[in-house]
Order: sequence, then structure tokens, then C-alpha cells
Amino acid sequence: QVQLMESGGGLVRPGGSLRLSCTVSGSIRSNYASAWYRQAPGKERELVAAISSGGSTNYGDSMEARFTISRDNRKNMMYLDMNFLQPEDTAIYYCHVDPRLRYSDYGSRKADPNRGSWGQGTQVTVSS
Repeated sequence: QVQLMESGGGLVRPGGSLRLSCTVSGSIRSNYASAWYRQAPGKERELVAAISSGGSTNYGDSMEARFTISRDNRKNMMYLDMNFLQPEDTAIYYCHVDPRLRYSDYGSRKADPNRGSWGQGTQVTVSS
């Protein structure tokens, strides 16, 4: 069983920055891939970025310009640095782990949202 916990969300003004963190705990091998998703009100959940244990990354559409995913394997932590935030970035941000997936599987049909583990999410609100 894998447990995920996100933190770092909050209210930020347009143009601001935030760093989200995800703590991964439980029974999981070390070479897992992990990902950040977000879900805005009234919209489907979408991939922000995924990362392998070796640091290879895979970003969702239009995400790479302002968002950076990273992880610290020793601490079992994953991060999302978000810059130049805009109101349309307002969403609940979730971290996800599915040991069966490679980082490159995220964003494809292999990434079944009904499988793997999700955190409870952290709210990011961008507003003046």
C-alpha cells in the first residue's frame, strides 16, 4: 500500500510562484515513476508532469514552460515548482504513483486514473 500526501498549496497572486511537495510512503520499490495532475472546477483531471526515479521527465501539454517537476529519492519526495502562475492554473493538484507505469506512460492510455495511488490533493488558487 502506497500513501501520498501533498502540501504547499495556497493563494497566490497572478505572476507568483509556489512549490508543491508530495511525500511518498508505504510499500513501494525504489524505482517508481510518479506524477502531478491537476483538476480545475468543472474540468477533467489533467497531467501536469511525470518523473522517473532517474529524473527523466514528461510534461503535459503546455506545462513545461512554467512548471518544473523534480524528486528527492532519498527522502521519497516529489516536487512541483510553479512559476508565473495565472488564474487558469487554479486547481486541486494531486500526486500519483502507479508502480506499473513508466514516466513516459503518463499522458497515454496506459495511465489509468483508476489504478495506482492518489494523494488527497492540495488547492492552488491564483487570484488578485
